[in-house]
Amino acid sequence: MKPGTVVIAEFQGAAAVKRRLAVVVSSEAYQRERAEAILCVVTAEPGESVSPTDYILQDWSAAGLKRPSTIRIFPFTLPQSNLLGVGELSERDWTKVRTRLQIALDF
Repeated sequence: MKPGTVVIAEFQGAAAVKRRLAVVVSSEAYQRERAEAILCVVTAEPGESVSPTDYILQDWSAAGLKRPSTIRIFPFTLPQSNLLGVGELSERDWTKVRTRLQIALDF
C-alpha cells in the first residue's frame, strides 16, 4: 500500500477483532522490507480538542470515508496482512498530513 492509503485496520484483541480506520504513513520502501506498515488513526469524532498535529480532512468523501474525519498523528504499526484499503487521500490532504507528521516527529 502506498503512503496516504486509507485502510481498515484489524486489531486482534483478547476476545475479538476490532476494526478501525487508519491512514498509511510509512513509505513503500519501508513496507517492502518489513511485514508491517506504520499507520495513523482516522477518527470521525475528533472531540473538542484538535491539536496542531491533527488534521481535519477536506476531501474525506473522495478518500472513501462516509463522514467528515480527522487524522490524528498517533503512529502505530500493524501487519500489512491486517489492512484492507478503502481509498486514497487527495494530494491536498496528504500534503497537510505529512506537514503534521513533520511537526509531531520534529524532522
